[in-house]
Amino acid sequence: MLIEEQLKHANCTDPFNYLGKKTNDGVTEFNVWLPGAKNVSVFEIGSGKNVGKLKRKNKTDLFSGQFKKVKEDLVYGLKIETKDTNYEVIDPYQFQDQAFHAVHYVDHAPENVYQQLGAQLLSLDVGLDKNIEVTRFAVFAPNAKAVSIIGDFNFWNGSCHPMQKTSMGYWVLIVPGLAAGQRYKYQIKDSHGNQLPHKADPVGFSAEQYPSHASIIFNQYDYKWNDAKWIEKAKSDKYRNAMSIYEVHLGSWKRPSDPKKTYLSYRDLVDELIPYVKDMGYTHIEVLPVSEFPFDGSWGYQPVGMFSPTSRFGDPNEFKFFVDQCHQNDIGVIIDWVPAHFPEDGHGLARFDGTHVYEYEDPRKGWHPDWNSCIYDFGKDTVRQFLVANALFWIEHFHIDGLRVDAVASMLYLDYSRKDGEWIPNVDGGNENYEAISFLQWMNKAVYEKFPHAMTIAEESTSFPKVSKPVFEGGLGFGFKWNMGWMHDSLHYISKDPSYRRYHHGEITFSMVYSFSESFVLPISHDEVVHGKGALLRKMPGDEWQQAANLRCYAGFMYAHPGKKLNFMGNEIGQSSEWNHDASLQWHLLDFDKHIGIQSLYRDLNSVYRTTPAMYECDHDPAGFSWIDHGNAEQSMLSLLRKSKDGKQCVVAISNFTPVPRDEFRVGVPKEGTYTLLLNSDDKKYWGSGYKVAKKVKSEALEWNNQPHSIRINMPPLATLMLLITE
Repeated sequence: MLIEEQLKHANCTDPFNYLGKKTNDGVTEFNVWLPGAKNVSVFEIGSGKNVGKLKRKNKTDLFSGQFKKVKEDLVYGLKIETKDTNYEVIDPYQFQDQAFHAVHYVDHAPENVYQQLGAQLLSLDVGLDKNIEVTRFAVFAPNAKAVSIIGDFNFWNGSCHPMQKTSMGYWVLIVPGLAAGQRYKYQIKDSHGNQLPHKADPVGFSAEQYPSHASIIFNQYDYKWNDAKWIEKAKSDKYRNAMSIYEVHLGSWKRPSDPKKTYLSYRDLVDELIPYVKDMGYTHIEVLPVSEFPFDGSWGYQPVGMFSPTSRFGDPNEFKFFVDQCHQNDIGVIIDWVPAHFPEDGHGLARFDGTHVYEYEDPRKGWHPDWNSCIYDFGKDTVRQFLVANALFWIEHFHIDGLRVDAVASMLYLDYSRKDGEWIPNVDGGNENYEAISFLQWMNKAVYEKFPHAMTIAEESTSFPKVSKPVFEGGLGFGFKWNMGWMHDSLHYISKDPSYRRYHHGEITFSMVYSFSESFVLPISHDEVVHGKGALLRKMPGDEWQQAANLRCYAGFMYAHPGKKLNFMGNEIGQSSEWNHDASLQWHLLDFDKHIGIQSLYRDLNSVYRTTPAMYECDHDPAGFSWIDHGNAEQSMLSLLRKSKDGKQCVVAISNFTPVPRDEFRVGVPKEGTYTLLLNSDDKKYWGSGYKVAKKVKSEALEWNNQPHSIRINMPPLATLMLLITE
């Protein structure tokens, strides 16, 4: 096929071989492809000196000309006359070496993916008084026949800017004159020449919403951060620090009062969410996925733009501002990160160049039966590097403090949600996905080596060993793991009528059998209050008062239990209906004393937890915990002991999971002295019964519960008490 035909039909693989400037034997030839042009001439950038006029070739849009005595290092522009206007451009096809530079080192380190690929705004030094501002595009499409950049700047015409294929499978081109904020996509022809749906940039830094889903050129380096103090503070030992996480879906935490706005913006959330979280005493915000996603109903768990914060709430700099302001208010930011799967949307990664570039080709490995979505091919170096780079990207450019990795179990097991015959065993005949295990280990090592302030958290729902152990010990390398077992067992227990809890006592105590096998976070997450599961308050049995009392008692037990804490938004106000991503939380409930009381309890629990070292310093150290009495199933009573790292501070926590008060209830204690009431979930200020409980209790020299001393205290119905003694 003639080059003119290739260019006309956007089927050119190597435009640098034909277009641009080439000099042979003292004669310089210019070839430019300009659809819609009538007349074209060449001029020198800098001086403006005219080089000469080009001639149309074969009645096509290819213009050519040969000239003598042209500077070898000439940087040139084109004066173009069309039917409607005249304009000037700098020819992209004179920057071959600079375009190829993008991919020379891309496979040397994962961070090169976001430093070299995508749309990079650059200032080219080409020997003139002033550098040329350009955008360098690079995209991986190894099996494509042709790739073009399309956008508003070329009227989405795929024949205007054909890209050059490199030996590594990347396609590159530098386009001068494009600025941040301009929209673009890739027009890709598969190996047979068939045009695919226009693709968003896999490494695009910003994206537009429906219907275009276009990528947007964005300058990643123009935000000025003001959180250096926080970043340094965050390098401290997270295992010994308090961590109480408020899990938030940004789109439904609160809806704007302005009917013209669908969501609160990132800046609105700075004004409303941050003060709320600070007042409530949470240490961290965890946001459901913010990587760009097309379908609201996926809550972000079907991401397409892995390198782009969703533009639903603002641009990337506004998200940076939100994180920055969180840090300046001593609040860490964790994001849900989803490398487990991605959707089939036409503009996304699925069959990106007509082949399975990102996903496993065999549907027994590459298709998720639960979510009807694609699974990354963790065995491909390019895919592994893409994902590791993405993890690093969020921490480097958005100063994220933690990545909570979604659906880890689905990556670890080849037979996850599959029946016999629907999966392929590994080389040893087992069900472990060695490729995914290796990827997760690489990701965790890279995060902890490059960013000492950051952490990773696994949502892993099985007993896979050493999830939160270092890679050098044979672990996956996560910093923390969600304790899904505790969540399911304790919720099942607390949902029982109190009269039946004696028969399920082991469910509320079993977690301590394995509590220190991993570094656990105790989650009451969004998954527990949606899809017919009901709100946390509505899981509780009994009448209105007992439901609230059960919730308060349970919350107190959760904060007393070893492990960092996570609660989904709405739990803290006693949300009465299950979470709806299309609506705001039920903030109107705070017009009622019951819900004000529940909110006050969570606020005080966070305060007690954060200010009492015995409650957090040994969350992951068995030396900081012991049961006082875990066997009192008949009365559904539990008592436990939490100690500070130095052992000087002790907290006794007692939970009464029945509506029957226990007067003069005796509990063993480890030390002689006066025990001060830290918190009583039955207090009237929490909408409790106000059952009379002493503020201070002196110990007696009577051994009890295998402790050398004991105290007697009135235990209110459906209540958790915390008492403190300090040397």
